[in-house]
Amino acid sequence: MANELDETAGPVNAAGRDVNVIEKQLPVTVGFGSTLFEIFLWCAGILPGVVFLFMKIGAKNYFRRLQQKLQADASTIDNYLEQRVQILKNLAGIVSKAIDLDKDVMKAVAAFRGGRLGDGERNSVASGLDSCFGRLFPQVEAYPELKAHAAIAEAAQQNAYLQKEITAARQLYNDTVNQWNSDIFLWPTKQIVAARSGYTTRIPFTASAEVKSQARETFF
Repeated sequence: MANELDETAGPVNAAGRDVNVIEKQLPVTVGFGSTLFEIFLWCAGILPGVVFLFMKIGAKNYFRRLQQKLQADASTIDNYLEQRVQILKNLAGIVSKAIDLDKDVMKAVAAFRGGRLGDGERNSVASGLDSCFGRLFPQVEAYPELKAHAAIAEAAQQNAYLQKEITAARQLYNDTVNQWNSDIFLWPTKQIVAARSGYTTRIPFTASAEVKSQARETFF
């Protein structure tokens, strides 16, 4: 029997295919069959019904713990983003004392002076930081005396390190989101609990259109 998917014979899309994260949360639902299943357990005797009741309690507690892990993973991303904000402000302060920075750069730096990151703003803040650093470093490159400045070199190194940590933290967050999205559809226990609790799927980290566009540019 031939393979259903043959990577050597195609068909292939020569133009390639781009993918996007769909910004949509799917609700968990169960039908009458799940209710009938529970009724059958109680009709079969007290013990099966009680056992399944405790299983549902365990599933509910599991989802509560998983939600706390999601919160912790998201907080880790926020912590790294705040460190990048601080580095950006320090770097801009050092550079602005030596040269007249582009007004747009200074406006972008000022936009992050609030410090605290609001819920749901991680993607926009991260994108803004990438854009701001992208406009700041080329100005530093134009001045050899600044490029050799120890504090600036250290800030650039810290920025590169934090960006790697943010990427790793996002992957950890996405792994937990994937675990949540898979577990809420595990029938019978978890899906029944998730449906009656009104749970929905969660949306993983999404790269902005600007970042995806920059990834296609020539860097060297």
